[in-house]
Amino acid sequence: MLTDRIDDLAVAEAAARLALARRVPVLLIAVMPPDIRRQGDGPFPAPVRAVLARVMPKIGPNITGHIPEVFHLPAGPCSRLAAAGELLTLTARHRAPDVVAARSGPEGLDAFTLIEAAALRGGQFVHTIAPAAWTPLRSPSP
Repeated sequence: MLTDRIDDLAVAEAAARLALARRVPVLLIAVMPPDIRRQGDGPFPAPVRAVLARVMPKIGPNITGHIPEVFHLPAGPCSRLAAAGELLTLTARHRAPDVVAARSGPEGLDAFTLIEAAALRGGQFVHTIAPAAWTPLRSPSP
């Protein structure tokens, strides 16, 4: 699950390792706000292509294939478990037994909410990825 955050690389790498071990393609789900819809000739809008393009060079050589998919956050008021359940339904349609998500994610789609929703559904196993360490760039000291 890719959320256009710094954690996307760690999430994609972990998903690629799982897929490679099982010799299956990795399902890359880009989570987008509800107002981003298909535009132009391509199957995905530019923000989705940007999210996918950012992780592909890092995981590309390590995977047997990939399936790109888009999940739009629900518009309007929606419970966090309902949004997580919709995402898990999408993964189930692709027969994905595992979901890899960052601990910190968009409202209602962090790994802990997905774990709770998966437990209620009796569904997929959710792997939790720790947030990426971020250090600001510093100028060299004299």
